[in-house]
This record gives sequence, structure tokens and C-alpha cells, in this order.
Amino acid sequence: MKLVLASNNAKKLAELGLLFAPLGIELVTQGSLGVSEADEPHHTFVENGLAKARHAAAVTGLPAIADDSGLCVDALGGEPGVQSAVYAPFTPEPGTDREAQRRAQDAANNRLLLDRLAGATDRRASFVCSLIALRSPQDPEPLIAFGRWGGEILATPQGEGGFGYDPLMFIPTLGRTVASLPTELKNAHSHRAIAAVQMIALMRSAWRL
Repeated sequence: MKLVLASNNAKKLAELGLLFAPLGIELVTQGSLGVSEADEPHHTFVENGLAKARHAAAVTGLPAIADDSGLCVDALGGEPGVQSAVYAPFTPEPGTDREAQRRAQDAANNRLLLDRLAGATDRRASFVCSLIALRSPQDPEPLIAFGRWGGEILATPQGEGGFGYDPLMFIPTLGRTVASLPTELKNAHSHRAIAAVQMIALMRSAWRL
């Protein structure tokens, strides 16, 4: 079974590809099929995930899965939330490729987050992930899974791995930032891992995979 991922993020594809390996599905990005990114006008991860999955399924004619995820910080009332990927104002340098632009945006987002939390004593936060899977754009029974991974925001980045806010997100139970975790450990504990376990069970039950 081929499943289109409603994202062009290569690192997200690699992470989800490993998580969904037990199903034996072929996961491909929408960008590799010439699909543009969908609008994400909503205030919740679930609504934006539905919009992205429906767009990918409509354009490709394939079953689709969308991951809408981000960071919710308690002291900021849930920010950056659904705006996590584009939290900071950012203008890309002309001629830079997509991954270079994404890394520069990530760095700007992290700087803004630290600025907003300057002097804060409550630094609790959660990575959250909604996974939405559709058999078609009109699927009346979308599969919805949700994962939450709690931690706290450090004052300085630590670690070279991962992406996004991973260098700032410290997981007390593991004693490290997400960016410091080996891939295997991250994939065993992350918000995407939690949601993926739920989604795999839903796909096996509802889609008979």
C-alpha cells in the first residue's frame, strides 16, 4: 500500500517511515508527487491535519496521512502551537534550498521562544502531534491519533540532532534534550511515536492492514 505524507519535510518522512515500518506501507512525500502544500488556517492541530490530508488525497488519488505537530508552552498560553514551524518572522535568503531555509527558520523560532520566556520560572512545555489518515478526500471516517510528550524549555540549546525545537526541549525522565537523543530512543518515546502506535492500531483495525 502506498500512502502519501502531506509534508515535504525530509526529516519528518524519515522519522515517520521508521515508525510505520511495521505496517509494510510505502510512505512518500507529497512533494515527490508534485503536490503543493495545503493552507493551514485553523487553530487546532486536528483541523489543520485534516485539511492537509484531504488536500494530498484529493490531488494524488491516494490514501493520505498528515502529521500536524508543534510545541505548546504553558507559560505562553499554548504558544507557539499550530504556528510552531513559522513562529518567528523570517525572510529566506535568495537561492537557498528548502532544507537550508527550514534550518534558518528553526533557528529564528528558537531565538524568539527564548526571548518570550526570558525571566519565566515556569518553563513546562509539551510536544504534541496529531496524525490524521484518510482513504480518500471524502472519507467519512478519518483516523485520528494524538500524542503528547512533556518536558521543559532550557535557556540554551543542547544537542545536534533532531530539528525544530528539539535542542531546547529537555525531557526530565530521560535526562537529555530531544536533540541529544539517539534516533532509536527518540522514536520510542516521542509525541509522534505515541501517536503512531495509536494510528497503527487504528489502521490495522479499520483498514485491515
